[in-house]
Amino acid sequence: MKKKISLKVGLLGLVFFLSGCGAYNFSGADIGTAKSFQVNFFQNYADQTPGSIIVPGLDRDFTQALQNMINNLTSLSLTGSNGDLLFEGEIIEYKVIPMTATSDQRTAQNRLTMSVNVRFFNRTKEDADFERRFSFFYDFDATASLTSVQAAAHEEIFERLTQDIFNASLGNW
Repeated sequence: MKKKISLKVGLLGLVFFLSGCGAYNFSGADIGTAKSFQVNFFQNYADQTPGSIIVPGLDRDFTQALQNMINNLTSLSLTGSNGDLLFEGEIIEYKVIPMTATSDQRTAQNRLTMSVNVRFFNRTKEDADFERRFSFFYDFDATASLTSVQAAAHEEIFERLTQDIFNASLGNW
């Protein structure tokens, strides 16, 4: 009986200890006094760059991925306007280039690269504002078509880009 009571008291103490950590959470995000965030639509301007590939819905999918990342890792509320934290920008690169060749001068591996330009504004802490380019890639076998690997590529690229944006804006590392 005493063991159960002491276990419950110990767990209750741990809960109070962890809840006293202020604006930090397990993701390491430092949201300060911010209560809301806003992610404006990331327009796809990559299709205006020579060699870029047009992918319908890429802009929508990336915008949603960034919203989901921030929503899942913080206690902030997503808003459509006047957010304490504002993320905006554009997709500026989306292209495939050959990476490695075989002995008979054929492409063995391709690399899909996506880059975004991000502007971050923190209305509660203006010295945290920045504008920065983020880029990541996905390598795939040259015998595979882009459409056959696109879902996996987007998952990996979006995960890395959104994590990098999150760390640059809210990560307290």
